[in-house]
Amino acid sequence: MSSLAKALSVAIIFGAAGQAAAADNATIATRALGVIRNNPVPTRLSANDAFVTRDVIVGRDGTEHVRFDRTYKGLPVIGGDLVVHSKAGVLKRTSLTQASAINVSTTPTITSAAAIATAGRAWAMAYDVSPTSRLVVFAPAAKTPKLAHDVVYVGRAKDGTPIRMHYYVDAVTGAILDKTNAIKTGTLPGTGYPTGNTPPPPNVIPSIGPGFSLFAGNVTLNTQFNNTRRIYELIDPTRGNTSITDMGNGYRTGGTLMVDADNRWGNNALSDRVSAGVDAMYGFQKTWDFYKNKFNRNGIRNNGQGANGAVHYFLNYTNAFWNDDCFCMSFGDGNGTTVRPLVSIDIVGHEVSHGVTAATANLTYASESGGLNEATSDIFGAMIEYYANNAKQPPNYVIGEQIFTTPAWNKFIRTMFKPNLDGLSPDCYPSATTPSNGISLGNFKAMDVHYSSGVANHFFYLLAEGVVVPADYAAGTPANLGPSNLVCNGNTGLTGIGRDAAMQIWYHALTVYMTSNSDYAAARAATAQAAIDLYGAGSTQHNAVIDTWAAVSMP
Repeated sequence: MSSLAKALSVAIIFGAAGQAAAADNATIATRALGVIRNNPVPTRLSANDAFVTRDVIVGRDGTEHVRFDRTYKGLPVIGGDLVVHSKAGVLKRTSLTQASAINVSTTPTITSAAAIATAGRAWAMAYDVSPTSRLVVFAPAAKTPKLAHDVVYVGRAKDGTPIRMHYYVDAVTGAILDKTNAIKTGTLPGTGYPTGNTPPPPNVIPSIGPGFSLFAGNVTLNTQFNNTRRIYELIDPTRGNTSITDMGNGYRTGGTLMVDADNRWGNNALSDRVSAGVDAMYGFQKTWDFYKNKFNRNGIRNNGQGANGAVHYFLNYTNAFWNDDCFCMSFGDGNGTTVRPLVSIDIVGHEVSHGVTAATANLTYASESGGLNEATSDIFGAMIEYYANNAKQPPNYVIGEQIFTTPAWNKFIRTMFKPNLDGLSPDCYPSATTPSNGISLGNFKAMDVHYSSGVANHFFYLLAEGVVVPADYAAGTPANLGPSNLVCNGNTGLTGIGRDAAMQIWYHALTVYMTSNSDYAAARAATAQAAIDLYGAGSTQHNAVIDTWAAVSMP
């Protein structure tokens, strides 16, 4: 057996979704490894590569889409992820951004301590725990792979948001190659490590109880009765044991599980701390059902496991966030005056969707891939709001409007139909010669990902709805928008294909074709191919994708 063939080992990681499905996926993954072996150039294969399966999707036509994480001589490869698209063992295409096969020494010149010191000078603030370092191969898009130290500093921003900054320090020169934050704002800090002996599992009974929320009205919650402790717990055993904890307005622990004696939760007001927990659990349950019923996805990781979410994070914290490193999330209470707790359903859906992105394309949270990461959460956050169709939370393409104590047309986190209503997000993709809303292409690539997300949000709105101005923002309202304000190329006749088709295309593009360093050009190609896969080449949906990218200035 050649060294190249020996390198093609694979680890299959699946949860409790069923042994038969796991066995089928293992067979498909093994077949995909054979495809890699037979196609070393398009897969950027080296003799020292190995692969871990992250996801397996089988298309309607039998095409097998297998997503892999790559290692090189046992080291993680940052940016080395790829998706193999094949049918009957024959390669159709690959999705990846790694520029070339890896050929680097794994012996560092710069020590771990020196790399930590270098990153520390860039960090330049207090940290909560001692920084750590591990060796990796750094292989982002269009760059030569390099050996690097992945140095992690953990701390907090001035507003209390956790920071888990990964610095990639060249292990030969000592230069900082890149940095990325594992916290996606909008994540619950780590829940710590257990001590002592693990207690036996409790005797629990699934239950259903009423919830009295802040935003969603009176809802029905799946909970459980802990027969060992003789108390009800805000844990949903029907959705992977999703749970809600109360952080007690702190930040260093995982919080305390919400419990109740009579299985009645909250009181529709801030006077009961559980009310915010009701909104969070309601949002989690609707989000789980949305992904299950729309895409047959079984939880965030598609493995049947639920997430932990925490409310009442920190003091006067006006944000919510997802943490890739612990796969968990948390929500602040707002500032106590103008902003209420950040647990409206579109915000909950937004944060959970960061987890879905992390489990699939794992879009790097910087530059254009970071903008696509944020847009994906906005897109599905809005679609989850439409799915819930709660009269107390009228669905729309405005993100986070419910959290403001004084509702108004200009009180929101983002608007998908006209991103620049916030004065910062560009409506259109800038070209090398033509800025968008005064933003050059270089500045666009470097801007905060919450604003560069605007172009993808705009694309999705137009794809789903066409050039239709929402009534609350139409001519004669304070926003005073007309059809020409919604497009960048004057095509006011653009017709939408509907929310369901648009979300299917975006989800398919995310889970099948996008990879960690996908940029807007890659997203355009991924959505076009997704439309072909789902609806056929030259279909109304395929043509609409092409026309809609043009309408936001992506040629």
